[in-house]
Amino acid sequence: MGMQDQFKDKARELADQARQKTGNAKEEASSRASRSRDQADEQSSRRRQEEQDRFDQDYDA
Repeated sequence: MGMQDQFKDKARELADQARQKTGNAKEEASSRASRSRDQADEQSSRRRQEEQDRFDQDYDA
């Protein structure tokens, strides 16, 4: 195996590592965004429920 082949192999290896890291970063960002949306939905739902509870209390009184 010549030096040129060694450099090509190393270049492929580094390119593969870079692709993996990029893929992992995209996956992690997507996961974070999903968790953020879930939290926002939960807060919104909680807020609506509290408003409904206050509304119901006004009519119960």
